Amino acid sequence: MGRTRARESVMARRVKINDRVAKQHDEEIDRFAQVTLDDTIVQPISRRLCLMLHKPIGVLSATNDNKHSTVIDLIDDPDKETLHLVGRLDINTSGLVLLTNDGRWSKTLMHPYKKVPKVYHVTTKEPIPPDAPTRFTAGFYFQTEDITTQPAGLEILTTTTARVTLHEGRYRQVRRMFHRVGCQVTALHRESIGDIQLPSDLVPGAWRSL
Repeated sequence: MGRTRARESVMARRVKINDRVAKQHDEEIDRFAQVTLDDTIVQPISRRLCLMLHKPIGVLSATNDNKHSTVIDLIDDPDKETLHLVGRLDINTSGLVLLTNDGRWSKTLMHPYKKVPKVYHVTTKEPIPPDAPTRFTAGFYFQTEDITTQPAGLEILTTTTARVTLHEGRYRQVRRMFHRVGCQVTALHRESIGDIQLPSDLVPGAWRSL
């Protein structure tokens, strides 16, 4: 059906979106909506998936890889090949990973302008210096990317543990920031993305639907 016929069908109230009569010919819809013409389905509803996973260390944040196990390998779902990651973790970082086939949802979480907080628990080899929170707030200049990091929150928990809150996701950012204050990160774990927290009963390698 061409644009003209489609527009005429909408104006004639012959088109429905999820059993609702379409009123605008230029209404934006996605594949998660059912579209019918004269009660005949012309676009079936696609299954929407939004998952959380507890990524273990050693698993790659990717949809496929020839050398390493990936987060997709941990998912037991017939539609897992439609998933993409909502933010990645490096292979030596554990914690919350979100996966979805809904691009709109992932953009609301990952778009830089949204500034969705991501919280990490960090363990370091050396004691964390007292001025580290101030330096994290001020930001660090990374010459490789020619950028200065946005203000980050740093809560020192013990001599060698802390909780970090980021509103962006640069390459190995947490580890590089701690390196700037003289600390080597020995363990890094993502606890939450926005309002979504990793449940205490979701063991490494396990996943569940949101």
